[in-house]
Amino acid sequence: MTETNVRELVDLLELERLEDNLFRGQSRDIGTHFVFGGQVLGQALSAAQRTVETPREAHSLHAYFLRAGDINAPIVYSVERTRDGGTFSSRRVVAIQHGQPILNGSISFQVPETGFEHQSSMPEVPMPEDIEPMQPLPPDRLAKLPEKLQRWLGVDAPFEFRHVWPQDKLHPVKRPPFQHIWFRLTAPVGDSPELHRSLLAYASDFNLIGTATLPHGISYYTHNVQMASLDHALWFHRPFRADEWLLYSFDSPTAQGARGLARGQIFTREGRLVASTAQEGLIRLRG
Repeated sequence: MTETNVRELVDLLELERLEDNLFRGQSRDIGTHFVFGGQVLGQALSAAQRTVETPREAHSLHAYFLRAGDINAPIVYSVERTRDGGTFSSRRVVAIQHGQPILNGSISFQVPETGFEHQSSMPEVPMPEDIEPMQPLPPDRLAKLPEKLQRWLGVDAPFEFRHVWPQDKLHPVKRPPFQHIWFRLTAPVGDSPELHRSLLAYASDFNLIGTATLPHGISYYTHNVQMASLDHALWFHRPFRADEWLLYSFDSPTAQGARGLARGQIFTREGRLVASTAQEGLIRLRG
């Protein structure tokens, strides 16, 4: 099942080309009623990358989630070739379903250059081999949960996550707005840097806005809490592989007005900072 799940995700990110700047993608059911935001990010990046000639590499992505995606309908990605300069290229991507945009994004590409370098240090945390893998819920316990949670928790995932500070998200307790999570693709894939960037864009949406819920003792699974990603920013700094262990280090500096802000840094196990993220999300208490 592991290799099958990874192959399905890779196929999902490859997209069908309809025209020079027009692409079509399908959706994968990961247990939610709507399209997973990371899927739309990864597919939007894949579409933009296919309109840029090598050796230009994506270095930043900024996107707004406009509407919930229909998991049963294809998504069309329209790419606008905004500019091709001497060193940088810019692309605007609109994801469309049922005639309406569900995501607007801008992606910037650069010819690789050398220059000054510095980076933040990786937090001192246990290596992934020293952390117990997450165990699936027993079928009898899963059957007692609401349908929404059964769908989410009962689906096999192409990424493996190991939490440095595990939390029972079905019964969350209040804690500071920080977390560290190791993750990797569960089976190896090819060497294409474009594919690995799209895979990282997909995975970068996991756990980000959830960091903003930690001080409040709630989670995505809390029955009277509505959560949704509003926007997403992703910067690529250095080469990496999504099928090797990466540490995702999160913090949330603020929550207010039914919104929370979360930031992330992604490191290789050797301590190289390879990507940074930021996201604001809706966190609304109902009733």
